[in-house]
Amino acid sequence: MKKSLGAKPVVYPTPVFVVGTYDKAGKPNVMTASWAGIACSEPPCVCLSLRKATSTYHNLMQRKAFTVSLPSEKYVKEADYFGMASGKNVDKFKASGLTPVKSTLVDAPYVEEFPFVLECKLIHHHEIGLHTIFIGMIIDVKAEENIISGNRSFSDLLKPIAFDPEHYVYYGLGKILGKAFSIGEAVAKK
Repeated sequence: MKKSLGAKPVVYPTPVFVVGTYDKAGKPNVMTASWAGIACSEPPCVCLSLRKATSTYHNLMQRKAFTVSLPSEKYVKEADYFGMASGKNVDKFKASGLTPVKSTLVDAPYVEEFPFVLECKLIHHHEIGLHTIFIGMIIDVKAEENIISGNRSFSDLLKPIAFDPEHYVYYGLGKILGKAFSIGEAVAKK
C-alpha cells in the first residue's frame, strides 16, 4: 500500500545543473539548479525553473542566454557552493578556483573544469508561482573527449551528480540496468 506524501516537488533523480550567465556588467556567474531537465527533442531544448530572487533569473531575463555545465562527482563541493552563495555578493568562480569560459555561440559562460556543457538560447519563459520556467534551445553540446570515447557508458565516464530533494543529499548514479527500447521486449513476449 502506498502512503500519501502530500503535494511536493519531489522526483527522483533530479539533475545537478550548473547554470552559467553574465550579469549586466559582463561578470560571469553560476548557480546550481535541480528543478531542470530536457524539455523538447526537436528543436532540442532544456528547461530550468528559477526563483526571481536569484541573480541568474535577472541575468537570463536580460541576456537571453545561458549554459548548463554538468559537474562530475569530483566537483560536488563546488556545485553545492554554487547553489549556496549569491552572485550578488561573491564572485563564485574566484571563490571556487574554477575557470569561466566565454561561449562563442551564446552570451553566457560555462565552467571549464566540468566535462559536459549545453549552450542555450532562451526561447520562452513562463511564471508559474514561486518559480519561473525558462526554456532554452540547445545551440551546441560540448563534451570532453575522454567521456565520449571508448566502450564504457557515457554516464560511467562523466560521473554526473544527482540530487535528492527530499533528504537534501547528492549521490552518484549507479550501474547500468539494461539497454533502453530493447529490454522491454521480454515483457511484450509474455
